[in-house]
Amino acid sequence: MATPTDVYTGRRKVLRAGAAVALAAPALLLGRQAWSQPKKLTFAWNQNSFCLTPIVAAQERGFFEKNGLQVDLINYSGSTDQLLESIATGKADAAVGMIHRWLKPLESGFDVKIIGSSHGGCVRLLGSKAAGITSLAALKGKTVGVSDLAAPGKHFFQILLAKNGIDAERDITWRQYPADLLGVAVDKGEIQAIADGDPNLYLLEKRTNGAYVELATNLTGEYARKVCCVIGARGDLVRNDRAAASALARSIVQATEFVNENPNEAAKIFAKYSPKISPEDLRKLYATLTYSHHPTGVDLRDEIAYFADDFRRIGVLKKTTDPQKLAQHVYANVLG
Repeated sequence: MATPTDVYTGRRKVLRAGAAVALAAPALLLGRQAWSQPKKLTFAWNQNSFCLTPIVAAQERGFFEKNGLQVDLINYSGSTDQLLESIATGKADAAVGMIHRWLKPLESGFDVKIIGSSHGGCVRLLGSKAAGITSLAALKGKTVGVSDLAAPGKHFFQILLAKNGIDAERDITWRQYPADLLGVAVDKGEIQAIADGDPNLYLLEKRTNGAYVELATNLTGEYARKVCCVIGARGDLVRNDRAAASALARSIVQATEFVNENPNEAAKIFAKYSPKISPEDLRKLYATLTYSHHPTGVDLRDEIAYFADDFRRIGVLKKTTDPQKLAQHVYANVLG
């Protein structure tokens, strides 16, 4: 006799299978009916970012191809403004990046539309045990090291600290170092905490064997189900070839689901891009991300507005910016 758990598990599998078909069928129709040949697109990404494994999975597991696309991947390690400018000017058709970095340049008028999302996670805040930093409250009067004073980690943790009663400008000093020297700065006593992303912090913790305490991540508290990495496409592609934009967003959503359900296989796929990180470490890192959370439609628009409101409060966005209107302007629901 089937137990309630068996029934639930079976129903869940059926629903997930149905969702997969719903995503795949329109994409295949787009690929076969809209274009006699695969639609060629150029996609920019940073191959040093392990969290972007779905991009490689989409390429190597044929998700782009199944959706009627031929995608050339370009490794891009420049600034976010340069990346968005490359999309807006047609040097690339689309890219993926952190919403924390994208909102300010999008507010400034870059002709790039957010068309989808991949996952949440990516940045963490570590405290030095030797310096006694084992809680957010202990950060008052201390110095936090970052790899970039405009980094997503700094902006996000400014917000989180403010919501925990800490003025991140008056109570904390922020100091910039090259990412690979943040641990050295802690050892010298120049900083007492680090706000940065993985795999840098993961590898630092692995080397130091318990020298740090995780104080928070961008999945802490109310942010537990908030997206981090979003997909953006050039505005004229969205306006003039919505089918291609839709196929692209759909491919990455499907690839993200693949990574979520097949972490071992995903780690093998990405291992060639990460000589410093073993497949075993990649699997551990995947577990820190929410590959099961990649909202679309109203849900994604609302999350964009949520972050816009946060960043307006700390002065990253203009005080006159309306978060809801900004979200409606920068988001294009190509999967709706």
